[in-house]
Amino acid sequence: MIENIDTERLRLQKMEKADAKSLLTIWSDPDVTKYMNITQFTQEEQALEMIELLEQLAKQHKAIRFSIFEKASNHIIGSCGFNMLDYDNALTEIGYDLGKEYWGKGYATEAITALIDYAFKHLKMETIVAEVDAANINSIKVLKKLNFIYQEKHNTDDTLQLYTLTKS
Repeated sequence: MIENIDTERLRLQKMEKADAKSLLTIWSDPDVTKYMNITQFTQEEQALEMIELLEQLAKQHKAIRFSIFEKASNHIIGSCGFNMLDYDNALTEIGYDLGKEYWGKGYATEAITALIDYAFKHLKMETIVAEVDAANINSIKVLKKLNFIYQEKHNTDDTLQLYTLTKS
């Protein structure tokens, strides 16, 4: 059972099909999807298909995705979660996105802090990784602020950088 996660200003809630319309608004913004591994969505059906895929991955214990609700407005402002869960190696990869109007307000830091806590305490992970486009300076700043450490590249894609955080 995936629990909701509450922070001071946010509620991370398991993504549901009812979230599709709100998420489409975010995932259809080219500024938001610029550094994501999806193409800009144009139809609600695309958001529904993504949510269904994420539900299947969650049922297989391979991933967990949350919709990020701003508590004050009860509006979805983004999504975040674990793109990959490797229980055998106590390793997970995080990902996150926010609607443009919520950038620069500390919401990403707050949501990721909650994910880190959930990964280490509830999922019993030892290492969290984040793969970030080298040009995504704001995301890199957030990861560094949360003590993620840049790892040397071991792949051929110069645009992606790997950051890790270990429990110890």
